[in-house]
Amino acid sequence: MEVKDNEFQRQFETTVNGQQLAVEYAIQERKLFLTKINTPEDFEDEAAIADFIKEILTIAEDKRLRVVPVHPKAAAFFRKNPQYKEMLPPGIRI
Repeated sequence: MEVKDNEFQRQFETTVNGQQLAVEYAIQERKLFLTKINTPEDFEDEAAIADFIKEILTIAEDKRLRVVPVHPKAAAFFRKNPQYKEMLPPGIRI
């Protein structure tokens, strides 16, 4: 999966099955806030969304950023995948 960091719009973008997925973000004080997940209305491939978030977390890890999941789908991803909880900033529990 190829993930593009569109810094102008502050979102990560990818295409799955011809449909555009995007995760809006904000960076503050070495923290990456995942603020919104944009998917087409008829898109229901949760595995693709999870893979997309995993790719974003790899990018965040390379940049040594902590991740704050603001959007409910992003928070649910961290609940389902406890191996990524070390990327949360201290004091954040999900």
